[in-house]
Amino acid sequence: MFFDKIVRPALYRLSYHDPELVHERTIGVLARFGKLAPRGVLRVNDPVTVLGLRFPNRVGLAAGMDKNGRALPAWAALGFGFVEVGTVTRLAQPGNPKPRLFTLPTSDAIINRMGFNNDGAAALAAKLARDGKPGVPLGISIGKSKVTPLEEAVEDYRFSLRALHPYADYFAINVSSPNTPGLRQLQDRTALAELLGELRSTSLELAGGASPTPVLVKVAPDLTDDALAELLEVALEHGVAGIIATNTTLSRDGVTPAESGLAGQAGGLSGRPLTTRAAEVVRFVHDHTGGNLPIIGVGGILGPDDAIRLVDAGASLVQLYTGFALHGPGLVRRVSRGLAARR
Repeated sequence: MFFDKIVRPALYRLSYHDPELVHERTIGVLARFGKLAPRGVLRVNDPVTVLGLRFPNRVGLAAGMDKNGRALPAWAALGFGFVEVGTVTRLAQPGNPKPRLFTLPTSDAIINRMGFNNDGAAALAAKLARDGKPGVPLGISIGKSKVTPLEEAVEDYRFSLRALHPYADYFAINVSSPNTPGLRQLQDRTALAELLGELRSTSLELAGGASPTPVLVKVAPDLTDDALAELLEVALEHGVAGIIATNTTLSRDGVTPAESGLAGQAGGLSGRPLTTRAAEVVRFVHDHTGGNLPIIGVGGILGPDDAIRLVDAGASLVQLYTGFALHGPGLVRRVSRGLAARR
């Protein structure tokens, strides 16, 4: 309540009610002071092994919050059990024109059309080489550069996989963002099979006989059951290690009437309107794969009960984004405690 009533309104007033400026200033503060905070002080210890990795708890930071890995020590200090940076692309790119980030507080939601704004895979690799990893498992989300034609997308992903391989504990293959034109076509069977086949070969090559770095696919909540089933078949055929469910949605169901004007903004919707659909997709993935494919559940986690619902549906891990952005770092500990008590 303190964050909602005092901190968030102050942040928005100081940033001219510009959500992206609030975000940038917050990341800047965390980047400067995160290194000074002792790691693990706020962490709820609820260890679990997933994807062959040991996670200190099941609550992670979703991709999109810290695309360039600027504040890695801070996330561990705030109690996250793992961190996913990116989405990063082969080429540095500014993203879509501003404004491109909109908060819908009465809907507990965010609409974004950021467009993978990031400094590029090589820059992230250089930063990780210089500054090191966060002290908890690090996932790296990779996507296609906007200027790269779809027929050349595979090489875009392969470049980023190679550049960042020394630092990633797992890779998330983002083929489901609605904010890069044509990207979601890579979820189709033929395109996805080619992409995953090449990434699997590259991953095995880079592993050099050791266990390859796990590769997960992040899926859209807007897929039909038939399309999702087909995607899962391709993923299993090509040795995908897990699924991240879900990305943002193009649907505007769940937006309150008071914010219907903002609902007309282009981009992906996240937050409370995704709570039910994310759980449905997680359950579908779990049931369709017989529980044999680990799932990271993300979408609409605004409290412990939402995370528990995803775990009950079949998720092994969960991630926060919108709930954290709107309600502050206390959510990390509340959700972690709720999941730990559920065990």
